[in-house]
Amino acid sequence: METQQFLYPLKFTPILKERIWGGHKLSDILNKKPMDRCGESWEVSGVPGDISVVANGFLKNNNLQELIEVYMGDLVGDSIYDRFGLEFPVLIKFIDAQDDLSIQVHPNDQLAAERHHSYGKTEMWYVMDAEKDSHLIVGFNRDTDKIQYEQSLKNKTLSNILNFEPVTQGDVFFIPAGRIHAIGKGILLAEIQQTSDITYRIYDWDRVDKNGKSRELHTELALDAIDYKAQKEYKTLYQKAEQGTAEVVKCPYFTTNLVSFSKTIEKDFNHLDSFIIYICTSGSCEIRHEHGTVHVSEGETVLIPAVVKNFSLATTEPTELLEVYIE
Repeated sequence: METQQFLYPLKFTPILKERIWGGHKLSDILNKKPMDRCGESWEVSGVPGDISVVANGFLKNNNLQELIEVYMGDLVGDSIYDRFGLEFPVLIKFIDAQDDLSIQVHPNDQLAAERHHSYGKTEMWYVMDAEKDSHLIVGFNRDTDKIQYEQSLKNKTLSNILNFEPVTQGDVFFIPAGRIHAIGKGILLAEIQQTSDITYRIYDWDRVDKNGKSRELHTELALDAIDYKAQKEYKTLYQKAEQGTAEVVKCPYFTTNLVSFSKTIEKDFNHLDSFIIYICTSGSCEIRHEHGTVHVSEGETVLIPAVVKNFSLATTEPTELLEVYIE
């Protein structure tokens, strides 16, 4: 791998995942390679066994872990490299739910470390498209406890205590580890999460796969992972900027902003010691930096190395990007 050339905004080959609940929106709307029942497109991944591979420029065909090994803090930020080493700390996905996903929960860092030698999984969703009457499940609609929860699971009345949220394009939901959740059918969304593939599946609507088999449930593992307390508000409220950047979610694991613009916008990240990821949710733009230009359109994701501090986002059409980094 050559190192004398300058780092630049990196695109990666999407890692497509067939899912029992997947559909065709990832190809029809986001121009991914067609796949039957395609449920997920992993855009930037450091998950072992599914590490993203560069698709553009002189670093093409090198994977993300190899890049971190060579470029270290120049790629991810010095403080992030000190914390995570060769592990890339966030996982970026697009998800297409043609059918309801299973009801599930993720463990926090402590529980995941004890049980799986892994990080926990805090995540967020940004709804890109939602069919009429689509909904998500997020949290409980009342405070409950382990005993009541187990009883409702046994009696198949779990849905009576779950919180159902109708959704439209632009809705955001923050899902801290421990919050029970499920994506409903008819929804296309972007997901930003900690690098972890640990999911405790609680209920899968009694469905079976093409071989007539039910998917594994993790009932016992989930019991100590669930936060049984209800929240007053589950949807993340934010104020979109007409021409600029609006903060949407800020947590220890990632910060996510929504950048809305229809003409060139300048970016200066000299204050930040982190990579930046842009997820294009509508429109298109050019990322113009000191050493070149990279084009990004709807459904594409690009990683800006930490060493690239100044650049412009240039467009002549209404465009929206999710902007992700770690503070």
